[in-house]
Order: sequence, then C-alpha cells, then structure tokens
Amino acid sequence: MLALGYAKEIAQRFLRNPKWTSRFFLLHHQSSNYSIYVKSRPLLQVQCKSASFDVLPAQRWNLFAYDDLFSRRYLSNSTIELRTDDNVVRFAFNNVSSSGNNVVPTRKEKKWKRAKLSRKAKVNELRFYRLKAKKKMNSPNPEVRIRYKLEKAKRKEEWLIEKLRKYDVPKSPAEPYDPESLTEEEQHYLKRTGEKRKNFVLVGRRGVFGGVVLNLHLHWKKHETVKVICKPCNKPGQVHEYAEELARLSKGIVIDVKPNNTIVLYRGKNYVRPEVMSPVDTLSKDKALEKYRYEQSLEHTSEFIEKLEKELEEYHKYVVRHKKKKDEEAEKKKDADSK
Repeated sequence: MLALGYAKEIAQRFLRNPKWTSRFFLLHHQSSNYSIYVKSRPLLQVQCKSASFDVLPAQRWNLFAYDDLFSRRYLSNSTIELRTDDNVVRFAFNNVSSSGNNVVPTRKEKKWKRAKLSRKAKVNELRFYRLKAKKKMNSPNPEVRIRYKLEKAKRKEEWLIEKLRKYDVPKSPAEPYDPESLTEEEQHYLKRTGEKRKNFVLVGRRGVFGGVVLNLHLHWKKHETVKVICKPCNKPGQVHEYAEELARLSKGIVIDVKPNNTIVLYRGKNYVRPEVMSPVDTLSKDKALEKYRYEQSLEHTSEFIEKLEKELEEYHKYVVRHKKKKDEEAEKKKDADSK
C-alpha cells in the first residue's frame, strides 16, 4: 500500500508538469493488483496491456489528441507501465504492435561483426604465415618438409574437386527413338566411304561439348558419315567413352572405332535435323576449356600426392632400419665390454 501511495504521488507530479499535459495524455487505470500509466502521441490508438500482470482483453483505451497539431513522424505507440513488485516502484517502457497482436516484441541481440583489418595488419598476418611455411620448408627434419608439402597438395586437391563440381551438368532424360538395324553389307559400305571421305570433326582437349555436336549436324547436311578424330586420347578406353557420348547426344550410329583414335559416325536412314543442334546438357566452349584445365591440374596433383606418400613411407622404413642398426651396434659394444 505504501508503494502504491508513492506511485500516485509520482503520477500527480507528471500530470502537473505542463510538458506532459500539453503534448501527451496520461491515463491512470487502477485495480487491486496493478497500476498502469499510458503515454500516447496524438492521432493514435494505443492498446495497453501489462507484460507481467494479467489484464482483461476488454480493458483498452483510445487516446486522441488535437487534430493536426503534430506531424505523423512524431506518432508512436509506447506504453509506460508502473510495476510494484516486492514493494519496489519501477517504470517500464513497452511497445504495442500496430497489428492486432498484443504481444510485446522483444529486443533482438546485435550481431557483432569482425572489425576490418587495416592494410598493415593484413600484411603482417600474411608475413607471419609465410615465415611459418618457410620454417617448415627449411626444416632439417625431412619428415616435416614432406608432411608440409603433402598437406598443401591435399588442400589443393579438395579445392580442385569443389571447382569441378560446378561443371557437372545434369544429363537430360534420353528421348525415345528407334535404333536402325544395319546389315553387314551396309556397315562395310559405310565404313569404307567414311574412311575415304575427307570431312572430319576434331575432338580436342576440351572433350565432347556443344560445339562438337553442332559440327556433326552441320556435316550431316551433305554427308551420311563423318569422321571424329580424337587427338589427346592418352587414357585407355577414352575413345570408346567419346563414341558413346557422341552417339547419345547426336542420336547417330557408331560404325567403327579405329586404333588411331578415329570414330566413324552414321547419321541414320531416317535422319531429321533437330531445331536445337547444340544440346542443352553440354558445356560451352569456354567452360569446357576451364574444366579441362582443372582436370589436368587435379591429375598432376594426385600424382604428386602419391609420390610424396611413397617418399614418406621410404623415410619411415629408413628410420626403422637405422634404429635397428644402432641397436645392433649397441649390443655388440655391450658384448665386447662384458668380455
């Protein structure tokens, strides 16, 4: 009761203040459990509800000020709540949402961003890492040097694999078509004519991409067969992979695969040139070249990793042999001393 009496006196002092009586309105609602003072800006409806005490939903007040006294930018919907918990008087400011919800929004925690480093700090950080790497490279222990190179190569391998995933184009579902059956005589005739003719398509380091399939359809305008020459086919079985991929993308028939990395493709008896000659599920010329470079780098990196792993194994074997040799020499010295 004493706390409530102090609260009333404080509220009366606010009401006597001309700043509060001229610009704002204070409503005092008193019940047996709590007291609420609502401060409202003009031309705004404020819903007052206590956050810590139970208030009936019907107990709402509408506050209106004088017309056209203040501009809209001074409008707000804030409430001042007088709490008397444990005989201690406290004022609390709460915001009432403009929508129908009476839930008081909580204050969000600020996310602290990392302060930007100056140019000098960045240079010093890079210098520290370079000196650390240089120390490992010039270490007298060969195991430290090999392990540093191995970790660096493995990090590069993971980075290259992530890069190559971007160039994996999802294959479109195969369109249904009837493969034409050819007799042995027809196959022999097409094979001979394909070898004699000079028209050809080159598959270079980029591999099979949209431009290769486009060139096939352009050759099939005037010729039934076309030769596909694969130049950098160093891997075993790579020519047959190219032949299957070209047959799938162009809907042609593979007549022959020669040992000199040459494929003879036949367009078919019922050939109809498609509207889009370059398939959608293929890479462009530039992207195919980028993919080839990443693949080549990955191949060399994997070979380098294998080489380093072998060196590490040989070093461990050498350490074991050297240790055994030392143990044998120590035993011999002991035997000689005992004699």
